[in-house]
Order: sequence, then C-alpha cells, then structure tokens
Amino acid sequence: MFDLISRYDTQILDAFWVTIKLTFFSAIGALILGTGVAAMRVSPIPVARWIGSAYVSIFRNTPLTLIIVFCSLGLYTTLGWKLAGDSLSDNNYRWAIVGLSVYTAAFVCESLRSGINTVPLGQSEAGRSLGFGFAQNLRLVVLPQAFRAVIAPLGSVLIALTKNSTIASVIGVGEAAFLMSEMNENEAALLAIGAIFALGFVILTLPTGLFFGWLAKRYEVAR
Repeated sequence: MFDLISRYDTQILDAFWVTIKLTFFSAIGALILGTGVAAMRVSPIPVARWIGSAYVSIFRNTPLTLIIVFCSLGLYTTLGWKLAGDSLSDNNYRWAIVGLSVYTAAFVCESLRSGINTVPLGQSEAGRSLGFGFAQNLRLVVLPQAFRAVIAPLGSVLIALTKNSTIASVIGVGEAAFLMSEMNENEAALLAIGAIFALGFVILTLPTGLFFGWLAKRYEVAR
C-alpha cells in the first residue's frame, strides 16, 4: 500500500484535487440553483410552484450517471454546446460540474424547503405587514432562518456530492475514481488501491461532517 502511494503520490494528489474542485464548483452551482427552485416551490404563483415541483421530481429520480452522460454526449458531442473552446477534457470537466449541479440542486431545494416550513407563519405575516413583497420577505425574513435550520442537512448533501463526483469518471474526467480505475488495470493490488482511495474520501468527508455539525449547533434556531 505504501509502495503504491510512493509511486503514485503526485497522481493521487492531482486526482483528489480535481475531486475537490468538482465538489466546490458544483456545490456553489447547486446552492444557487437549489435556492431558486426552493423559492419557486413556495411561490404564490401556481405555474412557478409546478415548475419547481417538476424540476425536483425529474432530477431527483434520474440517475446521476445518465445526467452527466447526457451533458457530455448529448449537449456537447451531439449538439456542439461548448463550455471551454475545443478541448475535450476541459469541456467534459465543465459539463460534469453542470450535471452535478443540476442533480444536487434538487436535494438542496428539498432540504431548504423543509427549513422554510420550520419558519413560523407569523414571521412571514410580520414581513408582509411591513410592506415586503414575496421576494423581499423570502430574502430578508424567511431564508436567513431557513438556512440556519438546515445547516446539518446541507452538510449531508455536500458529503453526498463529494462522493457523487466519482461519477464524472464515466466521461473521462481525471478525478479520484478515474485514477483508481487506471491503477486497478495496471497494478495487481485491488484491496490496497481500494483502501487508499477509501481513506482519501474519508479524509475529505469526515472534516466536512464535523464542521457542519459544529455549525448546526452554533447557529441552531431556538424555538
């Protein structure tokens, strides 16, 4: 195991760095998109609520592998929608971020919507009595309390996103799972390779869980 680490040390670090970047950019995209979809789901406009519900139902029940392959082979290869010039690797990397973002946004939306439901109705009524419209009420009154209520669930979504980033290997993105597959082809040490990458993901996800657990306790909403 240690011999493998010494021989592949740079490649392992580079692969996990790609995993970290995939997770980081996808998390930002999912948070922005998921917040927008959550706002649509609680909107007073029926069409907006229907679109939000349809989005969650479609993407939460569609396999992530299918979404990422569709982004790469469908949108990029077939339709020619480029996100990074003519570079195949760069385009696949960016389309993987898009696929991870739109998929994870459905789970962010549901977590955030559950937080919105914990905000007392009187808070929204107080905002309306001050003359706030729906968007102002959501932004200034409801969402700040909702985010505090769902810190721990959002942490779980982030951990799931970190592990889901391994799906990007199906379109050739050189992250951790892609390197693990290559090492399994070249080395007769399946258990050792699996242990190396399992440990790597534990190192990535365990601090995340502890940090979000601390945040949840630190900023929990007293009822």
